[in-house]
Amino acid sequence: MSKNFQNLVMQTTKPLGLSFLLAISLNVAASQTDSTAQLPLQPYKATYTAYKWGDDVGEANIELSELGNQQYSLIYTSKVSKFFLSDKRSEHSIFTIDDNTVVPSEYYYNRSGTGPDKELKVTFSHQGEGKISVENGDTFEWNGEFDNQIYRIDLAKRLAQGETSLDYNFVNYRGELRHYGVQVVDEEVLSLPYGKIETVKVKLIRESKTRETFAWFAPSLNYTLVRLQQFKEGDEQGDIKLRSFEMQ
Repeated sequence: MSKNFQNLVMQTTKPLGLSFLLAISLNVAASQTDSTAQLPLQPYKATYTAYKWGDDVGEANIELSELGNQQYSLIYTSKVSKFFLSDKRSEHSIFTIDDNTVVPSEYYYNRSGTGPDKELKVTFSHQGEGKISVENGDTFEWNGEFDNQIYRIDLAKRLAQGETSLDYNFVNYRGELRHYGVQVVDEEVLSLPYGKIETVKVKLIRESKTRETFAWFAPSLNYTLVRLQQFKEGDEQGDIKLRSFEMQ
């Protein structure tokens, strides 16, 4: 029983970049960005409650801050526990805005707790043809891919423009190149720990057919992520809901 339960807890705590959990996790090629609309880069801090089968198992935080000279920092942290099992994760992205386009610079990932610990560093070089370097791992040609979490910056703008079908290329928290699609499926009013709020619901389209991931973004909060829910073979693996939101 402990092995199965451990797997469930670990699945519950996947990053919000699925990131998004995260890892939940998505990113669009920079060349695909429409420069006619401004990116909603208002610094903020959001706190989420993580649930498993309706039980409160921990929390997650996302913080966007400005570093100066069009450079920004996006930090995701989470900490969950259930009985004797625990999982603590962090993702840190450093990126710039160049001609209204999100350009990744550095990405850091750290995971500790029950099971194996993991660290990852990815750097993006924009000199010459461009290069993605995974520390102690592979090197790829950079063709506009994002890291595991900064897709949310681009996605907010595209949702505000009314786009309903998107494609994302990114380097995930394992240092692997991946591709996801995002499809708007509905508009819903959610009752969250934060309160009632109008949202746009999207579905993450991935290669795996056994997993389904849904995310909700709030127009009134600059299309910030307010809920993330994941299923595997029809069973809920985790549900993260916004508890507080503060503009910086």
